[in-house]
Amino acid sequence: MSRATGTGERHIADSHDLIRVHGARVNNLKDVSIEIPKRRLTVFTGVSGSGKSSLVFNTIAAESQRLINETYSAFVQGFMPTLARPEVDVLEGLTTAIIVDQQRMGGDTRSTVGTATDANAMLRILFSRLGKPHIGPPSAYSFNTASVRAAGAITVERGNRKAVKATFSRTGGMCPRCEGRGTVSDIDLTQLYDDSKSLAEGAFTIPGWKSDSFWTVRVYAESGLLDPDKPIRKYTKKEMQDFLHREPTKVKVEGVNLTYEGLIPKIQKSFLSKDKDALQPHIRAFVERAVTFTTCPECDGTRLSEGARSSKIKRISIADACAMQISDLAAWIGDLDEPSVAPLLSALRQTLDSFVEIGLGYLALDRPAGTLSGGEAQRVKMIRHLGSSLTDTTYVFDEPTAGLHPHDIQRMNNLLLRLRDKGNTVLVVEHKPETIAVADHVVDLGPGAGTAGGTVCFEGTVEGLRASDTVTGRHFDDRASLKEKPREPSGVLEVRGATANNLRGIDVDIPLGVLTVVTGVAGSGKSSLIHGSVSGRDGVVTVDQGAIRGSRRSNPATYTGLLDPIRKAFAKANDVKPALFSANSEGACPTCNGAGVVFTDLAMMAGVATVCEECEGKRFQASVLEYRLGGRDISEVLAMSVTQAEEFFGAGEARTPAAHRVLGRLADVGLGYLSLGQPLTTLSGGERQRLKLATHMGEKGGVHVLDEPTTGLHLADVEQLLGLLDRLVDAGKSVVVIEHHQAVMAHADWIIDLGPGAGHDGGTLVFEGTPADLVAARSTVTGEHLADYVGA
Repeated sequence: MSRATGTGERHIADSHDLIRVHGARVNNLKDVSIEIPKRRLTVFTGVSGSGKSSLVFNTIAAESQRLINETYSAFVQGFMPTLARPEVDVLEGLTTAIIVDQQRMGGDTRSTVGTATDANAMLRILFSRLGKPHIGPPSAYSFNTASVRAAGAITVERGNRKAVKATFSRTGGMCPRCEGRGTVSDIDLTQLYDDSKSLAEGAFTIPGWKSDSFWTVRVYAESGLLDPDKPIRKYTKKEMQDFLHREPTKVKVEGVNLTYEGLIPKIQKSFLSKDKDALQPHIRAFVERAVTFTTCPECDGTRLSEGARSSKIKRISIADACAMQISDLAAWIGDLDEPSVAPLLSALRQTLDSFVEIGLGYLALDRPAGTLSGGEAQRVKMIRHLGSSLTDTTYVFDEPTAGLHPHDIQRMNNLLLRLRDKGNTVLVVEHKPETIAVADHVVDLGPGAGTAGGTVCFEGTVEGLRASDTVTGRHFDDRASLKEKPREPSGVLEVRGATANNLRGIDVDIPLGVLTVVTGVAGSGKSSLIHGSVSGRDGVVTVDQGAIRGSRRSNPATYTGLLDPIRKAFAKANDVKPALFSANSEGACPTCNGAGVVFTDLAMMAGVATVCEECEGKRFQASVLEYRLGGRDISEVLAMSVTQAEEFFGAGEARTPAAHRVLGRLADVGLGYLSLGQPLTTLSGGERQRLKLATHMGEKGGVHVLDEPTTGLHLADVEQLLGLLDRLVDAGKSVVVIEHHQAVMAHADWIIDLGPGAGHDGGTLVFEGTPADLVAARSTVTGEHLADYVGA
């Protein structure tokens, strides 16, 4: 409602009802110009890679954040992430943007649901005020704070300097044994060496430790501290101590000064301090074999010191509170009536109630943040905004229904509408028709992905989208039908007595040689069952939702291993070294070090990236570009799309079967439009997951486990995914899919449904059988939604 001025005209301040974008060219956007209504729910649709995130996150939200950051002083801006202005001609009518994306939460072992949402901070204050016995300030209940005591003299350089005797102590809640991690690691020595052999006979079984290596094996054999010809099992107690635990010591080997260090600290520094996902596959396999993690015996996995565990409110310690299911904790906090901490209790109740309202009441505050799925992480981030009194802000969501059962999607829709009804602009990138249906305004991008996308195909109402001839419009009412004749299993994979997390001793036979879908509401125990009882077995290949790690130097060619055969083919054709054809090695342009751009850091202002003048962005030395294969140089090959490269390496002079196989898998998962050299940092979430799927499809294994492969997929792409799953099964693989999408459930040969609820209300097997039987019985929440979906 616009307020009238005295003359009956509309006030000029009420005329700014639109966010105007003119000439957006970020990533693959082709001069996009649109007008988005404010204080409405606008959904952005289009196939994966069509430019939705580029428009919503990298243009509108990014410019809003950049303008807000500019209001701070230069000193404060120096501590903030620097953002460049997006490539766009005009952006008008922006409001403050709050971004709620699907970025996984930090995988740090110290980060939990409680620490990520401020719930732990409030609980710590509560226990420091009401806990009996009183053990200290809030830090005494924090598993990230160690207890410290110090005494000594300090000199303050001010005026008449003099030394002052000072003592200092801080009470922390960290368990001293596991240092607040809840687990202690143990190294299996049998994986490091064969104790029946001597060092001279090659006792070490550590990958990469060759017998002639100066820095590893020879420093032990020739240090003078150990007898190289004596079998390790015959070492004395002192020799074993020196061998495994000795502090760094200078030794001379063939006249060269080297540092000798015990085997265990050396292994910890060289392998265990690195991010496991970043290690090469054979080294990661070694680390997983050699290191076992067990619950800390001192704190029993609670991460807290004995003092913090002893302080209680109504017989409940902070460790007990964090281990409770949040819905139960909310009820316990609701029963506390302490006027002295009334404001704190009220804020804590509100936060915990938000968890329940958003469908995360089944979590516990001590759940490690890194174990949350993308959808759960996004909903945890939403919590702080639900009770907010802010209005006239722009909320930006990235697929808020990811990881949600159809039963929970209605609840999410209500939350989005509630935010809008408070007077906010809500922008949502989404594929699910149930959420698109509640939009006030729809923007459909496309028509294709990558270079074939980046234009606005439709703007208007949901009814208009349905009637339009766009890819989204045509597929909006698509419904997969039930299989008339499901495949017959060739065997079963037995799971007996599964009790991980909330599972209640489940016994289930997972059929082999067919497409099996494991479903159930969010938090019912699907991932616990499959990742806890199936994933670790021999011959099982798991493709999870973990983020792809890679810098702007990584691209589809490097990530999939495709670049190795290409480099070898170039080297063989030109009789030179393969390293010349790597922009991260000898062939790199010396000016930009193979990055293709030169970065200039401007402190608190956004850094400037300019195309390298020497190589013109091609990343290679000029001399390397003279070498050709099939008439193309290496930079031209990396600029090809997967489809073009598949043709190029399939026949003729450039025929390379190893490269052709990888390209075939990339095309199979629908990434034919990606260019081989496109930085991983520019890929959308759906593209990254499919890239991961293509990489794992080449691994040898009879059982493929996929975790919600439809995340980030457009309705049209889901059909292609179903075709891919069928091809995998027809090739003799067993495919197990954790999934909520009804199209995948309908297409399955066998369904395993867990429930009936989430958390301690779930963890039981509520149905196993064919999709047709599930629809006919309608005995579970999933059965009802699937029956509605197929129109039964």
